[in-house]
Amino acid sequence: MIVEMIIDMTTEVQIINSFYRLESLNEVYGLIWIFVPILTLVLGITMGVLVIVWLERKISAAIQQRIGPEYAGPLGIIQALADGTKLLLKEDLLPSRSNIRLFRVGPSIGFISILLSYLVIPFGYRLVLADLSIGVFLWIAFSSIVPIGLLMSGYGSNNKYSFSGGLRATAQSISYEIPLTLCVLAISLRVIRLYKYFFFINDYYPRYVMVRNSSDYEIKSDYRTGLNK
Repeated sequence: MIVEMIIDMTTEVQIINSFYRLESLNEVYGLIWIFVPILTLVLGITMGVLVIVWLERKISAAIQQRIGPEYAGPLGIIQALADGTKLLLKEDLLPSRSNIRLFRVGPSIGFISILLSYLVIPFGYRLVLADLSIGVFLWIAFSSIVPIGLLMSGYGSNNKYSFSGGLRATAQSISYEIPLTLCVLAISLRVIRLYKYFFFINDYYPRYVMVRNSSDYEIKSDYRTGLNK
């Protein structure tokens, strides 16, 4: 009898341990699936940027009667990736007459502002790092900081050619941001305008579903009562 009780207790302990293991595995899988949409979006954006840069360089080369990217990968498709890797591995050289603080802080400001713009981007249902009511405007503000970093880098180099390049890059970034901002604001205003006509859906649709289900249940119950009679 005692042996049977010990065996039963051992079996119960094993079942409980296996249950806890399953729960821990479910938690791990849940954490993994949280990062899957984020990684998918980041990978898709990265591949899209690589393809767009390659296509832009190929079209520019064709217009100027050049070959363009050719050696890095088939048809030079990973030339942008090779350029980025080379940029990360290059030695950090400082011009002798440059302003070291501005020259180093400028690229950091541009890179950090791009990373901060991901705070308000929803990666899934209720999967957003900062769910703010001014998310669109904050994203526009973060993306507007990038030209400041470019201008600081060009000015900090203490070189007229680098400064001219920084001014050109800043003007180019600002010219891209104006139509992008107008497009984003137009879509936002369109959504607000549609919501003005369908504002009652969020409040009354659940009530409609409840009333509809209750009425269907009453009709079915009356029908069954009539059949039983």
